Amino acid sequence: MKVVVLGIGNILLSDEGIGVRAVDALVERWTLPPEVKVIDGGTMGMELLDHIAGAGHLVVVDAVRAHRPPGTVFKLTGDEVPAFFKTKLSPHQIGLSDVLATLILTDEQPVSLALVGVQPVTLGTNMALSPEVEAKIDEVIALIIEEIEGQGFTATRKGA
Repeated sequence: MKVVVLGIGNILLSDEGIGVRAVDALVERWTLPPEVKVIDGGTMGMELLDHIAGAGHLVVVDAVRAHRPPGTVFKLTGDEVPAFFKTKLSPHQIGLSDVLATLILTDEQPVSLALVGVQPVTLGTNMALSPEVEAKIDEVIALIIEEIEGQGFTATRKGA
């Protein structure tokens, strides 16, 4: 079974782009096994179906309004993740919820799901992350690597 790491977000809205920025940094800094597929999902919706279908484990990385201090990085897994989809915490959630519902209908849903979220500091128009969120990229990547390795795959830091 493959692992899909999906970074979503709008890079034009500052911290909203953390998911995309994090997966870009992951690919730049780490060598991943072929069973791990990294996707820059940007603001795609149903276009993600083919990329996620049949995933063993899906790791979603996104800016999430979770009533935590700005810049907080957190991970939800198991039974915690469905609660994420009950209220709109991210502008991309509706599209992703539709994709996951469609995968359930076609019996191609991921076996397991994790969400690595970052509470945004700002969602203003700016292509750069806020300094507070930019400083959390390594922490986000560490949680992604933890998920990959938790599925039995080995990731190697480039240059190590």
